[in-house]
Amino acid sequence: MSQTDDLDDSTAPLIEHLAELRSRLIRAVMAFAVGIVLAFMVAEPILQFLVAPIEQTLRELGDPSPTLQYTSPQEYLFTLFRISMVFGFALSFPVIGFQLWRFVAPGLYKSEKGAFLPFLIASPFMFLLGASFAQFVVTPLAMQFFLGFADVSSIFAGLLSQATGGDVPTDVAVVPETSEGVKITFFGKVNESLDITLKFIMAFGLCFQLPVLLTLMGKAGLVSAEGLGGMRKYAVVAILVLAALVTPPDVITQIILFTVVYGLYEVSIFLVGRVEKKREAQLRAEGYYDDELDGE
Repeated sequence: MSQTDDLDDSTAPLIEHLAELRSRLIRAVMAFAVGIVLAFMVAEPILQFLVAPIEQTLRELGDPSPTLQYTSPQEYLFTLFRISMVFGFALSFPVIGFQLWRFVAPGLYKSEKGAFLPFLIASPFMFLLGASFAQFVVTPLAMQFFLGFADVSSIFAGLLSQATGGDVPTDVAVVPETSEGVKITFFGKVNESLDITLKFIMAFGLCFQLPVLLTLMGKAGLVSAEGLGGMRKYAVVAILVLAALVTPPDVITQIILFTVVYGLYEVSIFLVGRVEKKREAQLRAEGYYDDELDGE
């Protein structure tokens, strides 16, 4: 057989793989597009859900009608489209993940398939858990910290004064008078407020991937439980820096993030240890485990 024939034979499988990859990508993109359309249909309720911590904080500060504004004609539409992109990807992820699995599965051994599939399922679950923690715990605490500096009372006092023609009893509401400086009030923009919320969701969603990532690395033999345990003091410093970067300068919020992420680190050590014990038991059963080498 000539060298040209060898080249042709090796090219055919490559072309088949590229064709398979193209078909999988087309299906994934189509699922993503459908997810965007579906998410756009309910984008406004999703936006109301995402900015709920801001609304709750403003009401607690005394604002009876929390309001967010946009300052350019296209801003609100682009905000809804941004929400559609994020949640459209979330809706289509099962299809995208399935297409990824169908593409890589033929090249994996049976044991590798059994190792990869659980992580494909656990990853979105842990991301959803982290995103929920950010939305219901972290974001309300952050909004209370940020909005605590604003003079919200002057907003609704001014609105009430305008609604009643200026005849407002002093014991009901009074627009604060100033002789020096200006009042600092909160007139939030919808896109900037949403940006803060989405950053928290992404940050905590990714932090909650730590057990999935380290356990997968443990299965691949890249990390060990003993090595992770020996890195605890460095992990503490890294988590403290992370807490300072992704949370407001609020000690309570930073302590919550540190406690959660460090807890996930300890869970990762436990899971990697279980992976190592399972691998060791399998090697012993197959007669490949060297007790003398392990003792050394």
